[in-house]
Amino acid sequence: MKMGNSSAVTEFFLVGLSKYPELQLLLFTLCLIMYVIILLGNSLLIVIIILDSRLHTPMYFFLGNLSLLDIFYTSSSIPPMLTIFKSERKSISFMGCALQMALSLGLGSTECVLLAVMAYDRYVAICNPLRYPIIMHRVLYVHMAAWSWITGCLTSLVQTVMTMILPFCGNNVIDHLTCEILALLKLVCSDISMNVFIMTVVSTVLLVIPLLLIFISYVFILSSILRINSAEGKKKAFSTCSAHLTVVILFYGSALFMYMKPKSKDTKASDEIIALSYGVVTPMLNPIIYSLRNKEVKEAMKKVLSRHLNLLKP
Repeated sequence: MKMGNSSAVTEFFLVGLSKYPELQLLLFTLCLIMYVIILLGNSLLIVIIILDSRLHTPMYFFLGNLSLLDIFYTSSSIPPMLTIFKSERKSISFMGCALQMALSLGLGSTECVLLAVMAYDRYVAICNPLRYPIIMHRVLYVHMAAWSWITGCLTSLVQTVMTMILPFCGNNVIDHLTCEILALLKLVCSDISMNVFIMTVVSTVLLVIPLLLIFISYVFILSSILRINSAEGKKKAFSTCSAHLTVVILFYGSALFMYMKPKSKDTKASDEIIALSYGVVTPMLNPIIYSLRNKEVKEAMKKVLSRHLNLLKP
């Protein structure tokens, strides 16, 4: 490959975990199984939310958005990753890499904002239950979800364009499983201080600030739950938040590890395993967590499944 500007690079080679071929075979099997679970679990959750009128509330509207987002996010990364695992060439086109990075950044950023919006919804439901239908009216919660998607897409577009216009000078071997922005920036042969600054700002705005808002919301939520007199009331109030809080811990724990910790020069194998957790394990667990921890979802699931089983009977 000739040395030159970014136009000289027409494809990238993804060599993440190439030093561990036996691990790649195991990861291929695990990722394939988890991807099928992600598609089935999140699709089932979306269908149940649509079909059961009792779930036509802001909380489940946001949950449906989260499930849809997880399907898109994993579909942008897992199928290409599976191809890379089984391919000897392990390459991806320049535009394919840009598209994969844009989708992963955009959908990941959207989830950060959406989880904060869901925390606000739980805050209003528990701390202001009588005013909840007035505050969380349809126009508001639809706009909140829409702006979550718009914010994620815009920040992703800026970061992707500013990365892909940089000169790579023939460096096209990415030490990662996907076209992840941190791994890609290591190939750039010019000053990336502006990119680092923008990434720091975006990480602060879309990781730290939403996490802070979630923390504040749960401080008020916990305070309200502790003031409830009956044990049954406390249990019911906590059950509506525990699933969301579990997802927040899983998502933000891996995301903060990926984007906020100091970076060494070379990509560590541990970073790539964490990236898999961030991009595969969490989306797989989301529908499981919400269905196991939520009585309304379990009842709606039983209702929908029993209805379809009755239709299949002769």
